[in-house]
Amino acid sequence: MALSCSSLCSHLSLIRLCGLRTNIINNTIYSPYVSCQSSLPLCRHYSSSKVRRGVGRYVASKFQRANSKYEAFLKRRFPRFFQLYHTFVEGFKLLFQDAKAVLRIKAKMHSGVQHKDLPYREMEMLRQVRLLTENVHYAYTHRESFRRDMIKAVPLVVISIPPFANYLVFVLMYFFPRQLLIPYFWTPGQQVEFRGLYHSLRAQHHWPVLRGLESTSHKIKDAQLQSRLKDLCAKVQNGATPKVSEILAVRSLFSRPPLGIKRMSTHQMRHVSPLLFLTPRLPGFLIGRRLNSHALELLQLDRALSRLGPHQLSEAELKQACFVRGLNSSRLDANQCREWLSQWLQVSTSLKESEVSLLLHSIVFLSANYPNGSSRH
Repeated sequence: MALSCSSLCSHLSLIRLCGLRTNIINNTIYSPYVSCQSSLPLCRHYSSSKVRRGVGRYVASKFQRANSKYEAFLKRRFPRFFQLYHTFVEGFKLLFQDAKAVLRIKAKMHSGVQHKDLPYREMEMLRQVRLLTENVHYAYTHRESFRRDMIKAVPLVVISIPPFANYLVFVLMYFFPRQLLIPYFWTPGQQVEFRGLYHSLRAQHHWPVLRGLESTSHKIKDAQLQSRLKDLCAKVQNGATPKVSEILAVRSLFSRPPLGIKRMSTHQMRHVSPLLFLTPRLPGFLIGRRLNSHALELLQLDRALSRLGPHQLSEAELKQACFVRGLNSSRLDANQCREWLSQWLQVSTSLKESEVSLLLHSIVFLSANYPNGSSRH
């Protein structure tokens, strides 16, 4: 992408000549009070700052023109390489846009706005930031773990600085996209593919969570609640999706031992954690604290989404919201996502903060068999 510099050099030479002539005039027989402006028409009309801005605009326009020709050449002769190149460029734009957005949100909170009062989209972005500051075991939640994404992006920036070194980035993007790159630099096809992969890792914990509930049900003294919980687990295991009313019928069990968020067994918590892409490889008390924190955050996020209204979300935002809450939304249409999210919000907005354990288990109840086992209510 080398630029032709002949025209640029001529401009710079003229500017340099202007400065040289000024020095000569000030040191000859002319009066020292004769200004540069009276002797040099160019300097009279253009200050040094204006000259610098003019040169900057000239260089930028030349670069943009050359870059446009380069992109057109790639698109015409190497379409697959152009897709990688375009993804790389657009990814950096999104990355820095999000960085600026996070700074604005933080400034708003420092001015006195509480987290629970933030709009849904700002709250969602901060949730992604928090995931990145922690030890997230699974790697993806849309624009996932923001700070970790930034750290991961630094090597890409560094190796792109030397001339033509950006081609090395494209090689990495082509051969190792999931391992080495962040979601900002994934193509749309890779986004869908990798989202399905990470959901499959999450789904491996669906049945262990249900088996843990069945095992725990024997400790429940209330026979009616025990029967309802067993029926709920059996319905999911048989391939159906329970109704919202059936889920809420057992809500009281999830606010006290043995299923409360702070009273669950460590074994059960280790299977629930991956549902939120959290690592289960921590001591039990730390897992409990993290689950409680993330569950409360998700509850606040649901309340903000309920205030906004799911119909206000774009299709991409709708699918992302479903994915975060446990549904593999890549192959679902917008109506299916909206229907599922409506069911989720009916459960979520009915719960108290002391019942957030049920919200986490609803990831399995509502998503394990949807849409094939969906049931209307």
